[in-house]
Amino acid sequence: MSNEKQTVLKAGRIDKILSDTLDISRNQIEKLIKEGLVSVNGRTVRKTSFKVEEGDEIAYVFKKAEKREPVEVDFDVEVLYEDEYLLVINKPSGLVVHPAPSVKEPTLVDWLVQKGISLSTISGEERHGIVHRIDKETTGALVVAKDNRVHMKLSEQLQEKSMGRYYLALIDHPLKDDVTVDKPIGRNPKNRLKMDVVPHGKEAKTAFKKLLASQYDIELVSAKLFTGRTHQIRVHLNTLGRHILGDDLYGFKSKRDKIPRVYLHAYLLYLTHPVTGKQMEFVAPLFDDMQTYLTKYFEEDEIEKKLDPKCLKEGFQVLGV
Repeated sequence: MSNEKQTVLKAGRIDKILSDTLDISRNQIEKLIKEGLVSVNGRTVRKTSFKVEEGDEIAYVFKKAEKREPVEVDFDVEVLYEDEYLLVINKPSGLVVHPAPSVKEPTLVDWLVQKGISLSTISGEERHGIVHRIDKETTGALVVAKDNRVHMKLSEQLQEKSMGRYYLALIDHPLKDDVTVDKPIGRNPKNRLKMDVVPHGKEAKTAFKKLLASQYDIELVSAKLFTGRTHQIRVHLNTLGRHILGDDLYGFKSKRDKIPRVYLHAYLLYLTHPVTGKQMEFVAPLFDDMQTYLTKYFEEDEIEKKLDPKCLKEGFQVLGV
């Protein structure tokens, strides 16, 4: 086990404060608290609703991971970068990141276990090496922390917005203009598989930048996230009457045999190395299916120009985001 501490910057419920600062679910925090692994100013806290005040010192213990039963993995994943502290991969479509009772196939965590990569853990489960989420069908850059301290520092960067990703998406109708959508997201009350803009949802903000328009009514856009809600890009596009190609969950009308998955890709990842302090940037190459679709509808020299990382970032700077 390892002990960590932090000073409260703003008063509130202890479960919410820890969930926000560590970027993990309230369920995980609840588990820590109920097992007596969280204290405030030296006294153990047993209630998730416990109120902390500014200046209080919260201490918490990260448990040693409970070993998962080995799962045979028959696939490999492209590694973009690796050192003793972290790993950056290019996640393929169809790969589930976290194990769950409903998931029968091998996951990214199973691949990491098979590779002998030590995962960080918050409450005794191995999945917490994964610093940020990515949907099953979405592809692209994903960072994995190898220990608790690295995980915590990267999570802090997510909160402070000093770490993030630029996404690429192919959509079914061009946007009228570059646009920033700032609308709260929560579970769709009529369909539990979907998220939606709801009055009391969590804050969600996405900036969209037009990149390339095709005569076939298809457009390549880039998206920058300011928050990390489930299905955020897809939900915010839906509010604009636009959908990612292949995303029939949110309204794209397609034959799945022609576009078998959602064409959304986490293309550019930036972060500060949690140990060396070095500014780092990683480009995750597009997978063949999305790349082939791009070259079919857009000029290759234009694609190369728009996907240049410097050009991509400058486009958002012009928007002031």
